[in-house]
Amino acid sequence: MLVRFRPGAPLHFSHISISRQDGPFAPHAPASGIAPLERTIEPAIDGYMIQRDPDFPSRALRLPLIAGELSFDFANSIADRGGSQHDDYMPEARDIVVWAHLAKLLGDADRDWALAAIAQDDALASRLRAEAHRLRDAVYAIGVALAAGETPREEDRAALAAIHAQCLGRARLSPAVEGFAWNWDPRLDLVAAVLGPIALSALALLTQQDLARVKRCEGDHCGWLIYDATKNRRRRWCEMETCGNRAKIRAFRARKIEAK
Repeated sequence: MLVRFRPGAPLHFSHISISRQDGPFAPHAPASGIAPLERTIEPAIDGYMIQRDPDFPSRALRLPLIAGELSFDFANSIADRGGSQHDDYMPEARDIVVWAHLAKLLGDADRDWALAAIAQDDALASRLRAEAHRLRDAVYAIGVALAAGETPREEDRAALAAIHAQCLGRARLSPAVEGFAWNWDPRLDLVAAVLGPIALSALALLTQQDLARVKRCEGDHCGWLIYDATKNRRRRWCEMETCGNRAKIRAFRARKIEAK
């Protein structure tokens, strides 16, 4: 697995590419005793194709990747965080693996291997869930502070830095088409392979991006983080089709009531 960032370009999600390569980190057979998972494909909401295996449908597959930053897309897996409509789309390790495949952090074969591995290894599943949620909370807290024009708390910055260091210790710097790239093999360390690119995205945001472009969606019961890459810096919503349209409807109804 390669994670490459285009030199000199903003490190948005669209500038991350991940692929498998030959060599010591090439795909290999699943660990002994881990069977491949069967799955079927069926249409999903908003044009997504949901891959359902016989055991569970993960709601993580319904998450749109629209934040403009990989780390923010990951943090946005909770809706209305702490509010009356709080909803976690990635409560379990299997949801995290499914989302990692959706975000192109895992290929098809590695996703199937990872789902089988965590189903048979409770310690691995617990570690992935705990570390992923710790990173998610830290990224979200940092993003909320930046969106408010504040300095993120030291404890959140420290948590992000610690996870980044742990993941980077499991990576290899490998030659790529353009320069070099960090390389993680999920079958050697699944947690590092999933969280490494996310932590790297967050660190790149903090050190190389225009932090004044970090915002929170203004929609009711949303609060998702976004990186406003628009020329006029006027992005207000995670998606105009959802939160934006709902706000317009509420405003229209309020005007009608005032007019009566």
